[in-house]
Amino acid sequence: MRRPVIGITCYVESASFTVWQDTAASLLPHAYVEHVVRAGGQPVLLPPAGAPAELVGRLDGLILAGGGDIDPARYGAEPHERSGYVRKFRDEAEFALLAAALDADLPYLGICRGLQVLNVTLGGTLHQHLPDVVGTTDHCPGPGLFGRLPVSPAPGTRLSKALGEDPVTVAHYHHQSVDRLAPGLTVTAATGDGTIEAVEADASGTFTMAVQWHPEVNEDSALFEALVRAC
Repeated sequence: MRRPVIGITCYVESASFTVWQDTAASLLPHAYVEHVVRAGGQPVLLPPAGAPAELVGRLDGLILAGGGDIDPARYGAEPHERSGYVRKFRDEAEFALLAAALDADLPYLGICRGLQVLNVTLGGTLHQHLPDVVGTTDHCPGPGLFGRLPVSPAPGTRLSKALGEDPVTVAHYHHQSVDRLAPGLTVTAATGDGTIEAVEADASGTFTMAVQWHPEVNEDSALFEALVRAC
């Protein structure tokens, strides 16, 4: 059997590598790639350029990766002073890509920003700065520093089938989160402060799951394996 082809969205940012300094690059932390390969998939990076939505028919599964904040105009809000790294070209590409993937019943795993794009695509809204809601920076302690908080998978969900039903400590790096949950989504995990940390589609038989944390930074590939099995 061939490896399922898993598209992974990526950043376009200024980066430095080998002899090149401050060069515009399409990039992604390599941990995403490693987890997909370890799970049995073939990763393909999808930069926010051209028309990535047209590639849905060539993919077996899709991951929307982490990244900057979504333009709050997409859910009818004014920008918070702490909103940052908004890339409207990435929003345009990924919202179209996800809509096409959902229409095609393509197995989907959203990671951090990928959960937020799913929620907004389906009509939900976001808390633009989570410390205003929960009173701490535990979900994003500082630049490049992951918070380590336990989440509790809901029994009988795809998430609990992948991770078990006991609380599991995971790596958080987000200052935004779901505010109003979109119709058609169910909360499948939360932290003790009430922050929604995982969702999945209600009525679809297709694998549609998203988590607010960063499973790619840990050794456990369970969520990536669940996606590849669904493919």
